[in-house]
Amino acid sequence: MPYHHRKLLTLTLPLVLPFALTACGGAATPVPQSSDAPGATTSDAKDSPAGSPAGAAGSQGTESAGARESAHPSQSGPARSGSATPTADRPLAGRVIVVDPGHNPGNFRHSTEINKKVDIGTTRKECDTTGTSTNAGYTEATFTLDVSHRLRDLLEKEGAEVVLVHDAERPYGPCIDERARIGNAAKADAVVSVHADGSATGNRGFHVILPARVKDGAADTGAIVAPSRTLGEKLVTHFARTTGTRPANYIGSGTGLDVRNDLGGLNLSTVPKVFLECGNMRDPKDAALLTDAGWRQKAARGIADGIEAYLQG
Repeated sequence: MPYHHRKLLTLTLPLVLPFALTACGGAATPVPQSSDAPGATTSDAKDSPAGSPAGAAGSQGTESAGARESAHPSQSGPARSGSATPTADRPLAGRVIVVDPGHNPGNFRHSTEINKKVDIGTTRKECDTTGTSTNAGYTEATFTLDVSHRLRDLLEKEGAEVVLVHDAERPYGPCIDERARIGNAAKADAVVSVHADGSATGNRGFHVILPARVKDGAADTGAIVAPSRTLGEKLVTHFARTTGTRPANYIGSGTGLDVRNDLGGLNLSTVPKVFLECGNMRDPKDAALLTDAGWRQKAARGIADGIEAYLQG
């Protein structure tokens, strides 16, 4: 979840959604936040201090169903799966898709490590953050890992080779710059970073964060701005259609799209990449959806359909 209290570079586009849509913050008490959000939502991780009691409580409930043993890239590489053999009923065969579960359930135990700043080209930002949580303590890191597992399984059935940036097998992270490097090293056809926002009550809906045109230091997004926008537009259409939720009513002017130049995961990417904020964990109505396993399966299906639509042109 990225912060919503700072200035954002937002691009408003006339996006027409060819279907009917239905409606899909910070608190005084410490809650996990992500470092890349306006307002306290995603880190690239998100821009907020880590290590909160809410994160500790929620992380213990992280769903591990579908998790598989995999080493971190610094050891023997991220989790890879799937077949490259194309068949008629496997439309994504031969495609490499990187799924990036935002944050890590263990981040709250490693505030020193995740608060260490890394270079994102335009500036330096925290390695990662804890992410946000619902008022009841269901953490963003738990949510993102669950949706990512579901998404991986769906994409594999379509024949894709899936690289999972992490599977909570490491104590914290990876840092936002390393997340970008994993997608780059995989030569991914598409990368989706799964998140949930942490904005104010009443702010509802999902949005896709797109990379701005950046060229500074190690950051050069010139080649990925256009394809990332196309990926984002496909995700907006299919996520809304499948989940029955609307684009955010508080960012993106109803388009479901937001352009950012301050997220390391986007700035340092050399392959098409977007962040998807699936809803606002701090709004009770959105939280009811995000904590529902049936809705999370719909979310994964919507993401998979959007990726497939993008790759099929």
